[in-house]
Amino acid sequence: MKRLISCLAFLVVLLTACKKESFINSADARVNISTDSLRFDTVFTSVGSITQSFKISNDNDQKLRLSQVKLMGGSNSPFRININGVAANELSNIDIAAEDSIYVFVSVTVDPSTANLPFILSDSISIQYNGNQRWVQLEAYGQNARFINAGLINSNTLWDATKPYVILDFLNVAPGASLTILPGTKIYAHANAPIIIDGTLNATGSVSAPISFSGDRLDAPYRNYPASWPGIIFRSSSLNNHMQFVKVLNAYQAVIVDQPATNANPKLVIDQCIIDNAYDAGIFARNTSIAASNVLISNCANNISIQAGGSYNFIHCTAASYSNNFLLHKTPVLSVSNFTLQNGSPVSSNLQANFTNCIFWGDAGFVDNEVIVRKEGSAPFSVSFNNSLFRAQNEPTAATLINVIRNQEPLFDSIDVSNRYFDFRHTKSPAPGINAGLVSSISKDLDNNNRPVGLPDMGCFEKQ
Repeated sequence: MKRLISCLAFLVVLLTACKKESFINSADARVNISTDSLRFDTVFTSVGSITQSFKISNDNDQKLRLSQVKLMGGSNSPFRININGVAANELSNIDIAAEDSIYVFVSVTVDPSTANLPFILSDSISIQYNGNQRWVQLEAYGQNARFINAGLINSNTLWDATKPYVILDFLNVAPGASLTILPGTKIYAHANAPIIIDGTLNATGSVSAPISFSGDRLDAPYRNYPASWPGIIFRSSSLNNHMQFVKVLNAYQAVIVDQPATNANPKLVIDQCIIDNAYDAGIFARNTSIAASNVLISNCANNISIQAGGSYNFIHCTAASYSNNFLLHKTPVLSVSNFTLQNGSPVSSNLQANFTNCIFWGDAGFVDNEVIVRKEGSAPFSVSFNNSLFRAQNEPTAATLINVIRNQEPLFDSIDVSNRYFDFRHTKSPAPGINAGLVSSISKDLDNNNRPVGLPDMGCFEKQ
């Protein structure tokens, strides 16, 4: 009896093994291909893309033989494929074990051309088995660009919008030199590529053709990550800088302004600009001078950080942060101080800072006071808030407050954290910032809409 049972068990194992080793030949074999298309967002010429993949699964209890997997464009295709670990444009007789799968990896490299506008590249992968043929479509957007590798600008230079600029190592505008950027120009920086201004930056866009600075990873999800690139740094010798209709997106520290100007002008004049999604500071200013109007600083870890004194005039600006998938809002949107610590002791400098018709707001949770003002020492100190709105449990006692609105929701038009959609206009009634500003010389808002002759709205947007 024991011998009979052993023989039967052996036969069961043998039959099972034979079944698994046999191939399914039916055209109705269950084969799952994880996608029918792969799309690559903007790929700069010569740089190459990320690698994407799809899976071919054999959902049968027998082995499956793929008669062919083929990149139809072959060696002339800008796409490259790797089939289950084999780099080849075509592979035949690929076996997939029962209830197993293989991966096909795809990348694309775009050859330079004379085109200025983005162009579409396409190809397809054919998958054949048991008389069936299925397809995965491939599509990429190619973009010619001007590449800057360890770029030093030591004379007056003009950048236009015909092709984007990709900074691979760093860009440095030398003392005495200037970089002028025309409307519509797009600048993309590599992860370790800061833009360093020792001379002068004049970036003047328009409402219909803004200038943009961002990281060079344009594929999802990387295009939305903070800290995608270092940011713009205005160093001690820099002077007479101007930014208008500029977007600075997804930097580590978006705009750093360091040390006083060497003349009587503000070191940076920034108007009608958007600074968004910085991993650390949106604007970091240290003992310097900034004139800012109609600027939106949104969803940064530290929207505005002013240290070690200086001279600042912010008018019609909005600084707002909400916790999202990338950043927790856990520091005030505005921090102002007149000192730095040296060997653990505060060293103070002169500070004059005026905030007029501004909104400083963030979601409640980790931050009790969205505005922090700190004073040390006896150096001249003047910080004032005029006709501004902010959220704070405690008023900043070191500052002068005139006609401020505290702890009233600004009623922004849309705060959709789950979809990362934020509209910091405030057109809903009764938004407290509407017609609550102080009459000023600022005649336009961030959208370049007219502000009224009478009382304007607080913040960077004017209700129309």
